[in-house]
Amino acid sequence: MNDSHPSVQAMSRAYFESINQTQKELPAWYFCDNPKDADECAAWVLSGDKSATASSLWWLEHSGEPMPAVGDLNIVTNWAGIAQCLIETTQVLVRPYLEIDAGFAHLEGEGDKSLAYWRQVHWAYYHRELAIYGQRPSLDMPIVCESFEVVYR
Repeated sequence: MNDSHPSVQAMSRAYFESINQTQKELPAWYFCDNPKDADECAAWVLSGDKSATASSLWWLEHSGEPMPAVGDLNIVTNWAGIAQCLIETTQVLVRPYLEIDAGFAHLEGEGDKSLAYWRQVHWAYYHRELAIYGQRPSLDMPIVCESFEVVYR
């Protein structure tokens, strides 16, 4: 979670006012595990190039983060915690790492949007992410493939 920057509350308040609903507490977070990638991914979401993300189910289980669900609202921040946009989850599928296809890699919108690029950067990322819990990724590990759309900027 990354909800301490005042822009997060301001975006949440503005969004709920725009749809004439009572404000709710929303999770806020950034993509990836380093400033460069987090800021690039946020920019790709804003440009429309990135409309999906892929978490290791094992990481979700170890970290205590909830499984995403269709209709979830989240505030995407940059690495500094400044709110960039609000997204709504539109689809959640769990599939083995090796079954991630070129279509999903393209939706993730990272690098050249190819499956080869996706596998290269995500394999390295899953290694770093799971090492904290003493695990290593495997080709059959379950990946939570989450698609989303920007609903507020």
